[in-house]
Amino acid sequence: MTVTQSYLNKVMHERKSVRKYDETYKIPQEQLEELLVEATSAPSSSNLQPWRFLVIQDEATKKELRAIANNQEQVETSSAIIAVLGDTKMYENAEAVYTKNFDLGYINEAAKDLMINNSINLYSQLPQEVLKNIVTFDAGLISMQIMLLAKDMGYDTVPMGGFNKEAFAQRFELADHIVPVILIAIGKAAAPAYNSSRIELAHIAKFI
Repeated sequence: MTVTQSYLNKVMHERKSVRKYDETYKIPQEQLEELLVEATSAPSSSNLQPWRFLVIQDEATKKELRAIANNQEQVETSSAIIAVLGDTKMYENAEAVYTKNFDLGYINEAAKDLMINNSINLYSQLPQEVLKNIVTFDAGLISMQIMLLAKDMGYDTVPMGGFNKEAFAQRFELADHIVPVILIAIGKAAAPAYNSSRIELAHIAKFI
């Protein structure tokens, strides 16, 4: 099977950024939970899984958020907003992550101890700005999975980086080590998305 014939390729090309949503349609929370569980198969730096989620379904809260997100209509009209956040203290979960891998038989005890020690020693010494870059990168990986899985479930999405992150952190009382990265609107489309072109490969790739 070639790439152009694959089901994944079909979903990738059907996914569009939708900004008009059916305000009356509400995605069941169980489906949103299932979506996030499946999305966490995404890779992350040292498998520390720094992503955190704030799923906003309450209508009054979405209306507040719209003001923080440059008055983007889809913030209020979509079924939910998935705020993808990054935890710059993700290394504190190293023991739990690698102990579970050991318990499941994925790694031996020596590898478990090595990975725990290496992760804590490395990441705990990094400057905050570097940690922010790492968790932002990882949040991007899982965000794409969220959007593709949502399309596969019959829902549409649009990612939004254009929001006041300081105001968001203040409104939702985020701890200093939790970084707002991206907002993803999800729901049932009320109007089709615009198609968009892509730059030709010759202008963006070089094979050496």
